[in-house]
Amino acid sequence: SGCDRMLKNSLGNPNLLAKWRINPQRSFSGVQMKGRKISPWQWFLLSVPATTFGLGCWQVQRKTWKENLIRDLESKTTQNPIEFPENLEDLEDMEYRPVVIRGHFLHDREIYMGPRSFIQHGDGTTSSGVFSKQGSSTGYLVITPLKLEGREEIILINRGWIPKNKLKPTTRSEGQVDGTVEFVGIVRLGEARPQFSPESKGDHFLWRNLPKMCSFTGAAPYFVDATEASSIPGGPIGGQTRITVRNEHLSYIITWFSLSAATAFTWYRNIFIRKPF
Repeated sequence: SGCDRMLKNSLGNPNLLAKWRINPQRSFSGVQMKGRKISPWQWFLLSVPATTFGLGCWQVQRKTWKENLIRDLESKTTQNPIEFPENLEDLEDMEYRPVVIRGHFLHDREIYMGPRSFIQHGDGTTSSGVFSKQGSSTGYLVITPLKLEGREEIILINRGWIPKNKLKPTTRSEGQVDGTVEFVGIVRLGEARPQFSPESKGDHFLWRNLPKMCSFTGAAPYFVDATEASSIPGGPIGGQTRITVRNEHLSYIITWFSLSAATAFTWYRNIFIRKPF
């Protein structure tokens, strides 16, 4: 017939023509599959890769914002120092700002925070040769109350890092300075208790727990990191300020985009290739 001649010319293969005569619907099943209707439920499933892709894009924006924030905070620590405020409450809006401090240390009330690794130029490094040849890469931060000059207020000063074997003040007596001192420090705020971290005991603290530190020392709840320039021979090494802003957005980006790619492929495989999930 004319239909057969048209199919023969288009198919070009007599065997294909014979198969079409036996089951014409099967021969065009692929065409029909491509044109079949996608159900509302299947459209809903498509929202999964779309949503996870959107979350990945959002995390890219968050990562950029967080990196800019960290750069801004780091730039604050290098600004010219200002005079210590008359009102201590002003310090709550001055985190990472350098200030000039005058007063005298109350060494008999010093406490310790750690263990901590030594920070040099903003990174954790080993301390070999920095404090002494007997030093180690882990140690503690010495937190000493300081009575402000001409005032009754007492604040907490992170004088810096010491190796573990110099924890006792008698092993570093030359660093226990007397009289009025003047130095530049970086204003810090308190921090939340890290997950799974045990409670502090006695004069040893694991994080910047200002309420308990102040209760133990009798200081006001204000904390300053002494800069590296404040270090003296035999004393703690200053400049131990770390920008503590969590930035885990890269892992979130990888997670969301991976989920988006996996669910998009699964959806395509199920809908168009007709293979089950």
